[in-house]
Amino acid sequence: MKTHYISWWNLENLFDTFDSENRPEWLAKELSGELKGWTKEVLEKKLENLSLVIKQINSNNGPDILGICEVESEFVIRKFIQKLDIPNRKYEVIHIHTNDKRGIDIAFIYDKNKYTFDGKIFHYEVMKRSATRDILQAGFTTKNNNRLILIGNHWPSRSGSQYKSEPYRMMAGETLSYWLKKIMEIHSDKAAVIVMGDFNDEPFNRSLREYALSTNNRKKVVYGKNPYLYNLMWKLYGEKKATYVFNSDLQIIDQFLVTKGLLLSSSVFSCDESSVRIEIFDKMVKGRYNTPIRFGRPSKKSSFNFDGFSDHLPISFIVKEK
Repeated sequence: MKTHYISWWNLENLFDTFDSENRPEWLAKELSGELKGWTKEVLEKKLENLSLVIKQINSNNGPDILGICEVESEFVIRKFIQKLDIPNRKYEVIHIHTNDKRGIDIAFIYDKNKYTFDGKIFHYEVMKRSATRDILQAGFTTKNNNRLILIGNHWPSRSGSQYKSEPYRMMAGETLSYWLKKIMEIHSDKAAVIVMGDFNDEPFNRSLREYALSTNNRKKVVYGKNPYLYNLMWKLYGEKKATYVFNSDLQIIDQFLVTKGLLLSSSVFSCDESSVRIEIFDKMVKGRYNTPIRFGRPSKKSSFNFDGFSDHLPISFIVKEK
């Protein structure tokens, strides 16, 4: 039995330096004020802090696959990978530039020793007058020659109020469900798909339940005709745990969901529900609610913390392969 350690983390505004030559002119103009003081020294410290966490995941072996969001470019992701000097790991990156108005994207970091990327990327940008946040799909083949499909999500934020912004997350959920339907038409309804991301909604919200067809009913996923997703985060929600804390409001907005291809007894893959966890290591959180200690930005001195990490906590779970 082989195991696959899968993780996800919103890295909170992992930008290249304020004077980066890799940044398009429109984005440089957009971020001119936000990146004030974002020097090489600040970026290096941010990368060091983030990598310290990743290297402790999976008993100091790092994840096999890591989904990330709020990253500006492949260039800065590769700088991040350089910090992940984990023995026997050969990390590679999958990323596509988006037109997000703040230039923050989704990416996958995977171990080339364990997976072969099939070279195909499917990508969708949510439109809110201009592009904002996205969905990214990539396919992998394991050493046992089994296909595993990953879909990373970063859905539109709740800025402007939760309910005014909700329709955009509903759009993202509907699109995700359509993708799953097409995947099952192409690869069979037993395709093993892992959906992960920062959804900016919780498991009980409409965007996930009604539009992405997410549920905590295992039988509904296995026997239902629609492309239902089994949400692995309900247990942590019931335990009053959180991946994000806003004004003392504990939220599970970073989530893992899986198709029936990881639930069927006949499948080569299975998900270990007991392994689903929020990764918390030394000095990452504060207070009674385990509030993530964010790194912030020098341009907002009130929230800038040179010893911080991200405003989200990473999550992980284990997939088993026969």
